[in-house]
Amino acid sequence: MAKLASPLCAAPSVSQKRIVQAEALGWLAEHPAPPGASVITSLPDVSELPELGFEGWQTWFVEAARAVLRWVPEPGLCIFFQSDIREGGRWVDKGYLVQRAADVEGRVLLWHKVICRRPPGSISHGRASYSHLLCFAHAPRPNVSHPGPDVLADAGYKPWSKAMGVEACRLACRFLREESDTTLVVDPFCGHGTVLVVANHYGFEALGIERSTRKAKAARRLVLNVDEPRNG
Repeated sequence: MAKLASPLCAAPSVSQKRIVQAEALGWLAEHPAPPGASVITSLPDVSELPELGFEGWQTWFVEAARAVLRWVPEPGLCIFFQSDIREGGRWVDKGYLVQRAADVEGRVLLWHKVICRRPPGSISHGRASYSHLLCFAHAPRPNVSHPGPDVLADAGYKPWSKAMGVEACRLACRFLREESDTTLVVDPFCGHGTVLVVANHYGFEALGIERSTRKAKAARRLVLNVDEPRNG
């Protein structure tokens, strides 16, 4: 399989972070995944793609999840962080939408965790106060040595309102470090780049794709103290 023509394919002493400004699905289609790649990402919700309309966004969401799952090479893992929303009086379960995509692509759900974005018992409007964290593999893995918690009580510091949260990123990256041969973490919808900074902290090379000029610049600038997570 072809490797990325980038310094990320080398083995430097210090982990690198690279941000590419591009449309994610087009970029993935044009750049085969290198060996050792895994994905940690969060697909945009309907509020970020209003031009599609609700029905169009749902179709896009499932197809985008399928494209991401297909891109990850065996034995890489694909971790999705998704928050449910209310839209037009309907509850939209994004975890279910991702699972639909995985079923079509023949991927196996290794685990499904709940990440609290607000303290349990909080009343929220719009987005749910929790998020799904789902990890998919090409095949079952009966022996997981470091499964981690099923519920994370605090997502951790978020550099922007829709960020994954540092503690959620740590959970995902620790699993990749302990349970996979991942060397490169890719976030095709990287936003402000929280996943990438935490991935670097755990020794991974990190590649983010972001179509927004403003967010891509923010991702390039982002620096976090991952050793001392802050509540946010």
